[in-house]
Amino acid sequence: MDMEYEKCQCHVEENQNAILYTLLSQNLSPHPGSRGPSQQRCLCPKRRTVCLQTPQATCQAASDVLVKTISFMKNLPAFQLLPREDQLLLLGSCWAPLFLLGLVQEMVTFEVIETPAPSMLKRILLDGQCKRQELQRTQPTLASVQRLQCCLNSFWSLDLSPKEYAYLKGAILFNPDVPGLKASPYIEGLQREAQRALQEVMALLHLKDQGRFARVLLISSSLRSIPPALITDLFFHPVIGNADILELLTEMLRVYRKLLYEVHFLQDMEQDITGAF
Repeated sequence: MDMEYEKCQCHVEENQNAILYTLLSQNLSPHPGSRGPSQQRCLCPKRRTVCLQTPQATCQAASDVLVKTISFMKNLPAFQLLPREDQLLLLGSCWAPLFLLGLVQEMVTFEVIETPAPSMLKRILLDGQCKRQELQRTQPTLASVQRLQCCLNSFWSLDLSPKEYAYLKGAILFNPDVPGLKASPYIEGLQREAQRALQEVMALLHLKDQGRFARVLLISSSLRSIPPALITDLFFHPVIGNADILELLTEMLRVYRKLLYEVHFLQDMEQDITGAF
């Protein structure tokens, strides 16, 4: 385990700059003077918990991106041809990086603030309940959100075109290394096709940037370093509460499959009627 997580720099010994530390802690506290020195919040980014500054607007934008992500998957004929089990495995493994790439493409930005501390009365009345909730769900930390924003900024600096986004999404979605896949060789072929198409597009759009393809693949690998739990807690917990995000995504996938079936059925019926006349 990283020693930085084991020892918080804020937990200094009382005899080391105790007066200066107390003054600084009080000045940085959201409500100076509301807590004693021993009750001051930790100031380390790896321990400070945060939440969205504008949850309503940001969660709405994130939900729109998530819907577009599922729609992208379902509208790919190659994805529809995969066994149901493989579709669900790819969904569980790839929804988070695809969602993050969607945030980049839709230019969704957000700011966070320190998580408000519960009032003394609320802590007394709901002490047991609060503890259970803390065990069930971890709050995003400032350090993890900063890492997420750094990842998004790296992609924005690439200034990808719509075609580059599309082929990169395909390369991320068709991941043959997901355990348990039945059609792994076929999926590997789809990934190679997506990467080849991406490379060809980049060769046309960026003639003088020979290293762009490798750079994009390298930066895209950072998307998988962002835990899905962080994405869920930050963007979707205010909307879905403690519901299982993967179960909701599976249901969305099922609904899209049903809608596509109905659309195809109506199109076939229309062709039959037109042909009859």
